[in-house]
Amino acid sequence: MQEQTRAEVDVLSVELQPIGPKPGATDGEPFESALSLYDDGTVSAGVWECTPGAFPSEKSGISEFMHFVAGEATITDEDGTEHEIGAGVAMMFPDGWRGTWQVRQTVRKTYTIVRTAQT
Repeated sequence: MQEQTRAEVDVLSVELQPIGPKPGATDGEPFESALSLYDDGTVSAGVWECTPGAFPSEKSGISEFMHFVAGEATITDEDGTEHEIGAGVAMMFPDGWRGTWQVRQTVRKTYTIVRTAQT
């Protein structure tokens, strides 16, 4: 894979590219958008956003560090542990993490993903 790199951006105002409706939504119609800033095939980084709704999520073959810059949500781990998300919150999800998101107000985050296995 060819390395993709992008110069600095204002993560609060940069225009993101539509991805589409969030697969597996269990409430509402969450819609995701993103902008890739870097991808070398092993590590990727960028900006991601999702509108209100609920959906399952899992990390399989990747670990992800997230820093939220806007919005409100609750992320619930598979074991029931709840994490309240808002601007300024940072989280790390290791490979194998599973849970659900309940987005109340459109969330925007920066992310760094490390591929831990060939997918």
